[in-house]
Amino acid sequence: MRRIPVAMSIAGSDSGGGAGIEADLKTFAAFNVHGTVAITAITAQNTMGVYGIGDVDLDLIGKQIDSVVQDIGVDAAKTGMLHRIEVIELVARKVKEYGFPLVVDPVMVAKSGARLLKKEAEEALIKYLIPVAKVVTPNAMEAEVLSGTKVSTVDEMKEAARRIASLGCEAVVVKGGHAGPKEKALDILYYKERFFEVEGERFDTKTTHGTGCGFSAAITACLAKGLDVVEAVMRAKEFIRYAVEFGINVGRGHGPINPIAKLYIDSEKFRIIERLYKSIDILEKNSEVSNLIPEVQSNIVESLPYYYARNVLDVAGVAGRIVRVKAVGRPEFGASSHVARIVLTAMEHDPQYRACMNIKYSPKIVEVCKKLGLQISYFEREREPEDVKKVEGASLPWGVREAILRAGKVPDIIYDTGDVGKEPMIRVLGRDSIEVSEKVVLIAKEYSRVVEGEK
Repeated sequence: MRRIPVAMSIAGSDSGGGAGIEADLKTFAAFNVHGTVAITAITAQNTMGVYGIGDVDLDLIGKQIDSVVQDIGVDAAKTGMLHRIEVIELVARKVKEYGFPLVVDPVMVAKSGARLLKKEAEEALIKYLIPVAKVVTPNAMEAEVLSGTKVSTVDEMKEAARRIASLGCEAVVVKGGHAGPKEKALDILYYKERFFEVEGERFDTKTTHGTGCGFSAAITACLAKGLDVVEAVMRAKEFIRYAVEFGINVGRGHGPINPIAKLYIDSEKFRIIERLYKSIDILEKNSEVSNLIPEVQSNIVESLPYYYARNVLDVAGVAGRIVRVKAVGRPEFGASSHVARIVLTAMEHDPQYRACMNIKYSPKIVEVCKKLGLQISYFEREREPEDVKKVEGASLPWGVREAILRAGKVPDIIYDTGDVGKEPMIRVLGRDSIEVSEKVVLIAKEYSRVVEGEK
């Protein structure tokens, strides 16, 4: 039988769900690793701070580890909040007893400033736990305590990593969230007497609660899957970039990271492409749609959900557009610019409207849309301000906002009658590409009946 890898988090519980075992279990799941726990403490905390800590009985902590290892097994484990000397000594003994790879996240102080490791326990961490660790992941402040040296520059990060490794662990990652260059998030990995610079994007965001937990848990998950240390750290860095960039904006303080962000984005991209294929099929099976294709041709697009959509690369469309009623290429993200900007703008006003298709304009088609009961609005290109005209790609977002303002909501249809060098156009909007394609087919069929009736 194939066996799913198993990882264990030996850490405290965060009642706010942002850090600790809660963040670790989400991270393990995102890597398709089964997560287990040995809870060391229970905290009362939220995005603003830590308001209480209750230690778990030492014997119970040991039994949690024993019961999991002896039945399920542990391929790799990590520590988070251990809080006191006795827990550190216990965990070190269990690691020696069972021999699983250990990632030590030396959680000392919470983001709010609350101490999560008693001052007298720091020496025990250095003496007992770091020597049995495979990887240690301190931030700059923790690295200063563990190495006894100042940590603010890249060279100082490297020296601290080397000193911590001399305590007996196999590898050290000094995280650059509070050190190193300001324009990027640079971590220093010291492994087998070599330094590796692990670069990442630095985000101006408050959704950073649980960053250290998520990063160390990601390394643990990768080790549990059999990856080597360097690859595990690289993958963890990519993982945490998504988790921070798309963090969860809750509470009044530092919101939590989003460990399933990349997993969700990847799965949603698959679903969007699948829906676009179905939409193309709907359009191609209805020949009447050819009567609605404009001179510049059509495209049908669908965006990632509003929270995850940043630019046109997050909107999928048909590569090469739709010519007559045949898709020239396959659906791809970033395949559309004009129609994609319409959707991105519409989602600013109503996140439900994630899809759009452009069709040709005629007063008769507008009348057909009215007859079908579709909500209609428009914008007038001749009223476009000169400062907007001067900005590349700003015209359509301006027009969409004008149309939405006129309708009081995002309508089904937005049209304009064109301008010099601008073909008049109708845009059909909807919640997804299938809904849009079905609207277009309804319009096409009714328009064909109108045209036939006039002959």
